[in-house]
Amino acid sequence: MLGRLKRWRAERFAARHPFPDAAWAEARGRLPLLAALDDAEAAALGERAWQFLHAKRLSLHPELAESTPFDLPAQLALAAQACLLTLGWSDDDHAEAFANVHEVLILPDAFQRRVEEMDEFGVMHEYDDERAGETSYQGPVVVAFPDLMESGDFSGFNVLIHEFAHKLDMGNSLDVDGFPPLPREIDPREWHRVFMAVWEDLQAHLERGETTPIDDYAATHPGECFAVCCEAFFTAPDLLHDAYPALHDLLARYFRQDPLARLPERDLEEIEATHHDRH
Repeated sequence: MLGRLKRWRAERFAARHPFPDAAWAEARGRLPLLAALDDAEAAALGERAWQFLHAKRLSLHPELAESTPFDLPAQLALAAQACLLTLGWSDDDHAEAFANVHEVLILPDAFQRRVEEMDEFGVMHEYDDERAGETSYQGPVVVAFPDLMESGDFSGFNVLIHEFAHKLDMGNSLDVDGFPPLPREIDPREWHRVFMAVWEDLQAHLERGETTPIDDYAATHPGECFAVCCEAFFTAPDLLHDAYPALHDLLARYFRQDPLARLPERDLEEIEATHHDRH
């Protein structure tokens, strides 16, 4: 009975909202991340992105709405980057993972938040933090338009993947902690062990004054470590595999995907030239 109901809903949605093949082809043509998908992956992701656009609100700040074209291919490209995280999961798991996503809000530029943070000695510090994106448990996914426009390639930076990784992280808690709900085949002890090894290695690099193998923003908080590693897994999988092969393989099992197989050929100079510094 449940299967028939799902099929009926899918058929009803398709009848009411015919899939925009031309717009999806344009969206894929604009972003290397989407162009690299094989035909089966692209077809599945396109359908998920189309449904996402009808299930969630996509809001432009008034300044952008007045001055910035944001056509259907652009909207599909945004939705597809979010849905790329769950492409390897079932429809039910995908829906559950983003059940706490209600709106994506696009702002004209990076924004600042006043942050209070206690150090290891119990001293509270306040500072203004400039952000490309943010999210909360039931709040919107907020992204800055310039950073959105810089997402979608294989540079290792993707503000949408980063913020939607936080939403996955909050699937079992009100805040990010780097420990999302795990499938049965992944032992939580293995997850903790692998991520702790990465965390400790990042801290060791910083203590020695060395450049970290992945974006050093990952070393600021376990939740940010998870989000940055998700960015790297999808948009610089070769770098992540070379730096932390155990983590790469763990994320491949978690996401049930192999972005490394999609990666276009490139050289180290290109990777360094396109690296984005968050600070």
